[in-house]
Amino acid sequence: MAAREEARKYAAQNRRARFDYFIDDTLEAGIMLTGTEVKSLRTGKASINESYAGISKGELFLFNAHIPEYLQAGRWLQHEIRRPRKLLLHKRELAKLMMALKTKGATIIPMSVYFNDRGIAKVQLGLATGKKQVDKRQSEKERSWQRDKARLMRDKG
Repeated sequence: MAAREEARKYAAQNRRARFDYFIDDTLEAGIMLTGTEVKSLRTGKASINESYAGISKGELFLFNAHIPEYLQAGRWLQHEIRRPRKLLLHKRELAKLMMALKTKGATIIPMSVYFNDRGIAKVQLGLATGKKQVDKRQSEKERSWQRDKARLMRDKG
């Protein structure tokens, strides 16, 4: 398992996702990209901070993900920067997500975009429910306490 984690090359991460949402479940999905999008992702300048995944016509799409233009390609080969990108899931996983969206009122948040050990672009999706301001304060308080506790333990021994 550790070798698999090391093989991941992150192209983009949504670091605020765990602060803004309760993540109930995570799953991995493939993403349909054009050639210049893949090359641009490999540079690591993509952003998924404002993006979300949604269902359109029975398929799952990633909306509002910013993948910049690949400068070395010609201008006729460029892709749209914020176009909807289709996510690839098994039918069972898609049905599970659709049921969760309808029953819980949850949302699907992209947590990270990375390349697996075979060099294929993947998206880690989180099934999430929003946090209220009080919950965010509590999370910050717990994180601060864990940091202080680790510092005290390190200083003592």
